[in-house]
Formats: sequence, C-alpha cells, structure tokens
Amino acid sequence: MNEYSILIGGKAGDGISQAGQIIGSIFSSLGYHVYQYVDYPSLIRGGHNFCIIRAAKEPIFTHRTKVNAIIAFDQQTVDTHLDKLANHGIILFDKDKVKTEGVGISITQIINELQGIPIMGNTAMIAVLFRYLGVPWEHVESVLSRKIPKKIEKNLQIAQAAWKTVTPGLNISPISGETKPFLSGNEWIAIGLLAGGIDAYIAYPMTPSSGVLHFLASVAEETGITVYHPESEIAVILMALGFSYTGKKSAVGTSGGGFCLMTEGLSLAGQAELPIVIIVSQRTGPSTGLPTYTAQSDLMFIRHAGQGEFPRWIAAPANPDEALRLGAEAVQISSQFQIPAFILTDKTFSEGIYTGSSSLPRTEPTTKPGPTFPYNRYADHPDGISPVLSPPYPGESIKVNSYTHDVRGITTEDPQVTRFMVEKRKRKQQVLCEYVDRPENIFIDGDKNATTGIICWGSVRGPVTEAIQTMSVRIISPLILEPFPKKSFLKAMEGVEKIILIEESAMGQLDKILREHGIVPDQQILRYDGRPSAVEELEEQIRRYV
Repeated sequence: MNEYSILIGGKAGDGISQAGQIIGSIFSSLGYHVYQYVDYPSLIRGGHNFCIIRAAKEPIFTHRTKVNAIIAFDQQTVDTHLDKLANHGIILFDKDKVKTEGVGISITQIINELQGIPIMGNTAMIAVLFRYLGVPWEHVESVLSRKIPKKIEKNLQIAQAAWKTVTPGLNISPISGETKPFLSGNEWIAIGLLAGGIDAYIAYPMTPSSGVLHFLASVAEETGITVYHPESEIAVILMALGFSYTGKKSAVGTSGGGFCLMTEGLSLAGQAELPIVIIVSQRTGPSTGLPTYTAQSDLMFIRHAGQGEFPRWIAAPANPDEALRLGAEAVQISSQFQIPAFILTDKTFSEGIYTGSSSLPRTEPTTKPGPTFPYNRYADHPDGISPVLSPPYPGESIKVNSYTHDVRGITTEDPQVTRFMVEKRKRKQQVLCEYVDRPENIFIDGDKNATTGIICWGSVRGPVTEAIQTMSVRIISPLILEPFPKKSFLKAMEGVEKIILIEESAMGQLDKILREHGIVPDQQILRYDGRPSAVEELEEQIRRYV
C-alpha cells in the first residue's frame, strides 16, 4: 500500500481530535506526508466527532471517500461510517462499548485493571492501531512520550497492555527522510506572522480562526510578542490599530460574524492609513450558519467591507508553504503600504492538519524614505506612501485622523485637500497593483500545455491538484485576490480554450472578479454544503466537463 486512511470517531470529550493528531504525528515520524480532516458539530458538549487521518508518500491535501481502518470509541461511529470502510479494511473497537465485527479490545477492562482514567483509552487505541500496522513499539512509544503532556507513565503502561492483545495484520515501511512538522493551517499561518516580525496579536475567539490565538498565546513568552483577548471584536481591531499607531506590527483574527463588527475599524485603518493584518477564516453562512463547517463565500464581503474607498491586500493560502510565505508577506505588505492586509482562509485549511516544510520564508527588510521635519504624518510622496514616525518623538506631534485631513493630520472639509488626499491613496493603490502583479502570485500545475484550465483558490486547490492527476488539464490559481494580478493571470491562461471554475460557494465569489477582467468560465463546479470534497468526488465532477 502506498497510503493509509484512518477514521477515528467517538463522542465530544473523548479526545478524538488529539488522538488523530498523535496518529498523524506517528505517520509523520515514519516519513509520510499526512493530512487530517476534523469534523465536529457546533455544540458546547456532546455530539459525534470524527477525524480522518491520511498518510501517503506524496504530498496530500484532502481525504479520500474510503478508509482502511475505523477506530470506534462508540457504536455511532460504526453505524455512521461503516459504508466508508474499504474492501479488506478493519474496524478496531472497544468491545466493552461497541458491537461489530473486526478487532475488539477490552479497553475499558484494561484501564480499570491498571487504574487509569477513561481518556487513556485513546492512547490504548493508538497503540492497537500501530500494532496492527506492524510498527515497532519503540517507535510508537517515542512519539507518545513526546505528545502526551500528562501522566505519561500510566498512559504508556495502558498502551503497552493493549498492544499485547493484538496480532500485526500489516507491515508498513518507514519512508526515508526527516520527520515533517505536522501542524494545523491556523498554526502555519501564525508561524508565518511570526516570521514576518509581528509584535502583537489581538483576537476574540471565534471558530474556526481561534487556533491562531491559542497558538500565539502559547508561544508569546518565548517570542516576546503581545497576545491579548479583549471583550469584543470591536475592541480587538481598535486595540490593534492602537498598537499600529505606536509603530508595532499588529494582527487580528476572526471569522465572518466577528469581522462584521470590525468593519468600522477597518474603515478607520483605511482613512488613517494604519497598517494591520486581518485573518478571516470562512465558515458556512449567512449569519451563524454552520459555525464548524467550511465555505468560500466571504471573498466579496472582505473585498468591499468598510465605507469609502481605500486600498487593501487579500491573500488566500492553499498549503502550509503558502501559509508561511503569505503570513510573513501580509505583515510586510501592511507595514510597507500602510494598509489592511488580509489572510483569507476557511475552516478546511484553518483546522485541517498538514505536514509541511520546516523552512521559514526569507523576509527582506523594506527600505522606506525617512521622515522630514517638521513631521507631517500624511506628507505627500510620489508613490502615495507617507514616511512613518512613531510616538513618542520629542518636539513632534504625530497625528492620525479618521476624519478627512490634510498632510499634517488636521481635520478639514476643504474640497481641494479632500481630492488631494484621495488621489494620494489612489497612487498607493496603483503602486500596490504593480507590486502584486508578479508570476509567483499565480500557481500553475497539471498539464501546462492543456487547453482546458481549472481555476480555483484557497484550500480547494489541494484536492483539485490530486483529482486531476490522470487528466490533461491545467490548474491556474491566484494566491492574491486583491488587487487581482491581472497581467500575470492572463499570461498563465494563454492557450486555455475551456475554463472550469471550482469554488465552495453557491454564487461564485472568484467568478465575479474574473468577469470584471473579461474572464468568463464555461463551467462551474460549486459546493455549498459545508463539507470539503474528497479526491474521488472532485475527480468525478471534473471528468463530466473534460
């Protein structure tokens, strides 16, 4: 077998997601590329949770429709997912709780005999899985010892007792190469922010973006950044803009509902020309929608949010490497151009867990013209970007203003000054457009001479890349969505005669941007049930049009 898919399911509170992450880490330590899909209802407690962990020799970005093994902590897992089990697949289950065919282990009995606690059943089941797969105990033990934070001796005692009850059914082979980092999309983005030199992260928890807050809070002391959780999203963005005024590189994170509350602060950033990075992780809407499920339906909202006209930058990473690069670039772009810079992602990428590169993106310090004195915060410059001076600076007043203002930051309603400041921001927009329109901001894959092109963005690109392996099609995927890199995109489209657009929205969000630039898709594959597509599902849909 070249790859393995494992489904693990149980009740909320059983530690399903953490157990899945440990399984993925063991595969990663064997040299495999790993992806983990996490599925759970939006409940405070209870409900059915499951994860699909897929390990392969090549990079992977989604799940398959069938799995090779099901680990069942409760009867519902078997009843709900039995149809996903591949031929010759196996069910591993706690026979004290589940009635089915497969490999049953008395997990509850083992825990009781060794005086453990119920959550330790996860460790036991992980041991059973890798015993069945033929992985040596020493290897499993070393990963468990690193990943389990509490009572490791008791956990290992229970795991080894469960291990001894099972006979190996397979003999999987390690892959040469180093262990790959196995992190969630939110964590990859957060590391990108750190690589970009972020000083402060402010957020109110909101699924599915909360992982960025949790990760950065966990490393705040060692990195020296400020992480703060205020009372609301309105406070979040205003506090971040306060950091920005003082010269600190700040970022916030939220999802659609939270970003609604931030939009007036966003306009303040536009008028006051305060840099800020905003992470928006999309989920199914409108309103509360499906809080723990995915969508790509907020692009037009993010693109047009806020009153008035001002430049902004929107990037959509599709994999860990792009999350690192674009996270770092967002910090630099927002600071260099003094604008809001968005990382637009979704639940699939935010909470999906991926193996990726351990190399951080290289960031180059930007050269900016220094301020002249007496200092004017909004002094004119050919590129529309005013030199920045941060307070306190003896002898100088550094004014920022949400009202229309002159170059000193003093409020005005003079029509000539109003027009002058608007044109200054328009010049900055033009420079930003030229900066963004580069070939590296367009991802091209597949058959690069094919006359059929698939256009997609964000997390959807991963499964598309896998689905078209045996087809003669070209993938064209923009990494930057605003300003749209039109010249580079059209260059990548040369020779394409038939266009298929794939998005996870009902009305087509990127579709509207493409049509602004005269690009009209021939076919659309739209998904809007909150679930990401498996490889086979997309392959079947694409073949209808190729």
